Amino acid sequence: MTSDDFFNLNQQPERVAIIGGGYIAVELAGVLAALGSEVSLIVRGERLLSHFDPMISEILTLEMQKQGIDMKFSQSVVALSKNLEGVRLETGQGKIATPFDCVIWAVGRTPNTLSMNLDQAGVETFSGGFVGVDDYENTNVPGIYAIGDVTGKKSLTPVAINAGRKLAARLFNDKTHSKTDYENIPSVVFTHPPIGTVGLNENEAIEQYGQDVRIYKSQFTPMRYALSAHASTAAMKLICVGNEEKIVGIHIIGDGADEMLQGFAVALKMGAHKRDFDNTMAIHPCSAEELVTMKATEHLPGFDQDGV
Repeated sequence: MTSDDFFNLNQQPERVAIIGGGYIAVELAGVLAALGSEVSLIVRGERLLSHFDPMISEILTLEMQKQGIDMKFSQSVVALSKNLEGVRLETGQGKIATPFDCVIWAVGRTPNTLSMNLDQAGVETFSGGFVGVDDYENTNVPGIYAIGDVTGKKSLTPVAINAGRKLAARLFNDKTHSKTDYENIPSVVFTHPPIGTVGLNENEAIEQYGQDVRIYKSQFTPMRYALSAHASTAAMKLICVGNEEKIVGIHIIGDGADEMLQGFAVALKMGAHKRDFDNTMAIHPCSAEELVTMKATEHLPGFDQDGV
């Protein structure tokens, strides 16, 4: 099955194997586990959501383990076999014995362009069918444009909508410089708990800015779980650069991460600095206040304790 087939299920599978470690894989794993299915997640890499900040991957893994999801890392599925007990998986590292009622593939998609004969029109494609475009969504052929997932840029619904509107404004409303800004696009993963992220992750920031990076982070149990035996962890990270501590990355996992990120993404997009967050009064009690009350927990070579 694929994620499309998931929405056509007529009954809940008791035992599910999900192959993948990205957006769709972790979201479907959370949904099925919450409904009571036994879920196994088979991940080719060493961690979940490999393009996200390492803190996000670490906390999400711990939370999914609490939910009873069985995760197998560094495993590549090479064969499936079916008998009366169900479907069995075989990886390059050996067999996964548990029979499953269904197997869902969530390992990414290729563009649905191979049957369009784009080469006959001279349109250049790359990496299995993605259509190359410039900053204004122009292909290499004048008068032919491409937007959305098919371009290999950010595969998010609001991004495709924005690109379509900006292209229409440029072509039909005399806005000659109208184009989508692909920098610092916020995104959310609807896991349990949800994830919100915008800007550079820690590894990307260090690669780009080196010693000028300073990290602020916090990990806690939200107040709503203070007396619960089934507590959920929340964690947040601010990534700052330079003596002015410009914020270049915000990463959140925990209840409400999806809602709180939208406003903080505006601040990052406007060029906010750590002092702007510090000068904003905290709203108590809520998880979001952690983002405006953070103290330094970690600094890289080149900074003293005052961030200078």
